Amino acid sequence: MDDAKLKWQVEKKELLYSAPILTVHQQTSTAPDGTKGNYIVIDAPDWVIVVPVLEDPRRFVLVKQWRHGSLSTSIEFPGGVIDEGETPVQAAQRELLEETGYKAGKLTHLGSMSPNPAIFSNKVHCFVAENLIATGTQDLDRDEFVEYFSLPADEVYAMTGTAEFPHALMTAAMNLYRNYQK
Repeated sequence: MDDAKLKWQVEKKELLYSAPILTVHQQTSTAPDGTKGNYIVIDAPDWVIVVPVLEDPRRFVLVKQWRHGSLSTSIEFPGGVIDEGETPVQAAQRELLEETGYKAGKLTHLGSMSPNPAIFSNKVHCFVAENLIATGTQDLDRDEFVEYFSLPADEVYAMTGTAEFPHALMTAAMNLYRNYQK
């Protein structure tokens, strides 16, 4: 398939809203056949998700926290925004330590993907953290209230997509982890 037949050209980008964690633009674009359209694009920093694995028996280290968008708590893998000047690896190490108090003896990149390519311009980078070293100390941001704990991997697989485990990007990271295991 020839992608040139699908590619739109951005003609204009107008800032509609700016906040510390994202900007919203209206983008005027032209299709290959000349059709023009206005589209909303959210620009945000890239994110990381870390799948922390304890062995014998296999357990995942998870976090539980309040999510303002859904107005509910969510059990998920640790993760967050990549700070300016950080690499995805550095952000993964930092987020794991901040939220769980664990350091990764081994950190492996599982893959990167678009959270929602229809409207977001950023990527989420997924990692597996193995050979975990417990420091026993979280180092949360001022506005973070996070509990951490571990559950058997089979239990997490079974509960994914339930009200307690609603985060779609966690499911994507878990799928990458399952592929990594093969």
